[in-house]
Amino acid sequence: MKKWLYIGLVLPIFGLSACVQDKSLDGLSPEKLYTEGYKAFQETDYETAAEYFDEIEKQHPYSEWSDRAQIMAAYSFYLKNKYDDAILTLDRFIQLHPGNRNTSYAYYLKGLCYFEQMSDSAREQSMTEKAKETFNDLIARYPNSTYATDARSKMLEMTDHLAAQEMTVGRYYLKHVDLIPAVNRFKNVIENYPDSNQSPEAYYRLTVSYLMLGADQAAIKIGQAVIQKYPDNPWTEKVKKILEEK
Repeated sequence: MKKWLYIGLVLPIFGLSACVQDKSLDGLSPEKLYTEGYKAFQETDYETAAEYFDEIEKQHPYSEWSDRAQIMAAYSFYLKNKYDDAILTLDRFIQLHPGNRNTSYAYYLKGLCYFEQMSDSAREQSMTEKAKETFNDLIARYPNSTYATDARSKMLEMTDHLAAQEMTVGRYYLKHVDLIPAVNRFKNVIENYPDSNQSPEAYYRLTVSYLMLGADQAAIKIGQAVIQKYPDNPWTEKVKKILEEK
């Protein structure tokens, strides 16, 4: 799914001309630049395509082609995995064209640029946080758009991703019997990512941590909560067992 999300955009397609022999782009009309950029795009030469599309904004910033070219330039950068360039172009587009019919897509593509740079759960999660923020903006501004629908599904994935990172750190602290930081991590999952796929395990690990601290009443309270919320979950069975043994 990764690299073919160029759907539903309001961008006209024109007849393609022969490849430009003169590589100098100075003085070319916006129509010519767009046509040649699109030709390069179809040939999967995304770097050249972005050069043509970018040139429209530089030479003809007030033409009717400029906003279309900005989106195409950003998409070309994205397909080339030049995420920073894509994000800069999209930020300019969003700032200059807040009411444009393609602005919802601009937010979506910006979110994807961050989303596809997410690291595994054991590493720092700044890209996940930025993707989440961007998709939140998209959903808030364009709740009924096609892109918002997909953004919502990705938000669930990111929630699981962030919760998994907290669990990784919490397990590390628990393994080394550093119990207060462990408790804080597991509580963070339960409180801030309650619907994540990590939540049942977080209840179990928190119960274990409380028992190791000698906080039996707190452990029982957490145990009762997980039994009520996840009655048939395997982690709940583990909670029941350790409380019975206690």
